[in-house]
Amino acid sequence: MRDKLRMSPEQVLEQVEAAVKLAAASGMEVEFSAEDATRSDWGFLVDVCTLALESGAGVLNIPDTVGYTTPFEYAELIGHLREKVPGSERAVFSVHCHDDLGLSVANSLAAVRAGAAQIECTVNGIGERAGNTALEEVVMALKVRGEFFEGADTGVNTEELYSSSRTLSQIIGVPVQPNKAIVGENAFAHEAGIHQHGVLANKLTYEIMTPQSVGRASNELVLGKHSGRHAFADRLRELGYDPEQADLDNAFKRFKALADAKKKIYNEDIEALITDQLLRLDTTYRMERLSVVAGTFATPTATVEISVDGEERKAAAMGTGPVDAIFTAIEELTGTGAQLLRFQVNAVTSGIDAQGEVSVTLEEEGLRVIGQGADTDILVASANAYVNALNKLEQRKRAGVSSLRGI
Repeated sequence: MRDKLRMSPEQVLEQVEAAVKLAAASGMEVEFSAEDATRSDWGFLVDVCTLALESGAGVLNIPDTVGYTTPFEYAELIGHLREKVPGSERAVFSVHCHDDLGLSVANSLAAVRAGAAQIECTVNGIGERAGNTALEEVVMALKVRGEFFEGADTGVNTEELYSSSRTLSQIIGVPVQPNKAIVGENAFAHEAGIHQHGVLANKLTYEIMTPQSVGRASNELVLGKHSGRHAFADRLRELGYDPEQADLDNAFKRFKALADAKKKIYNEDIEALITDQLLRLDTTYRMERLSVVAGTFATPTATVEISVDGEERKAAAMGTGPVDAIFTAIEELTGTGAQLLRFQVNAVTSGIDAQGEVSVTLEEEGLRVIGQGADTDILVASANAYVNALNKLEQRKRAGVSSLRGI
């Protein structure tokens, strides 16, 4: 209050009343959020919440803005507010936790035990600094241990959790750590021999939930170059995709091309292929052909051919490395003034024939976008990601967006 808002407690109370009344007068549902509530004086917090409720707020949000509290303390705070705020039974108590101490999920669940009815959370736990409460972890904790939370239910379709996690990861270009609970690649992997034996004898020995319950297909190794259209469509459905929405004809064509390049097609390969296709835009720029010369005996040189509004253009450029040469050639062909902020590569699966997923973050005139590309050739994936980002920039410019953060 003193250093950021530069207000006295009395001024804060005046602002709370004025702001909540103004919002409530519009007929909207009002949620009042007390920033940094967990480090606040509890008596003053009671006064603030009481005034917000009396002024028309229906939801009282008690954030752990800097990830400071512990489950025991947070549960006690929620219980204290429910007891001391007059008319608290009319309010929905909400929690918004950050993960600076790795306690956001535990804190949120403790708050539910204490009477909170709303959890503010994010897929994969993305958020400022160390992130926010992970949606998938909260949802599955309440489902698996429902009896401990008096049957509290989110209504979330848990079979969409894994595909949602993968899609978000590909959109923002930030991979999920392998040991991430619920949606990490190793979440259902059992490497130790004694664990493997137990799982084979009875899955419940070491699994408290099934992979299928969070949307992971039971069969990890799936298709090959001789697989047909029907089998491919069935696999898309098992992975949570609608074959028609995914443009089955085009998707199957790309799958066959991938199968020619790879001996074995994994579920992750198909997910990367479909997500890459679904993220394609109406294109100003289209990658046509690419050739690269690089190595210890040659200066990295890229020859790129791009279609710009249907007109084919070709240019060659040198760079400090093959990717730099590709991007330099694309810049020359498109005339872009965008600045490259981030370039990231991830392997979709293991093995020397793995597809590479590339994400490229560009910024131009206050607009920031993330482009994606996937291919067994990492240089092709890089070019596709860069062109995808440029198309997003063009789309935003034509839409008249002056400033945008995110994707």
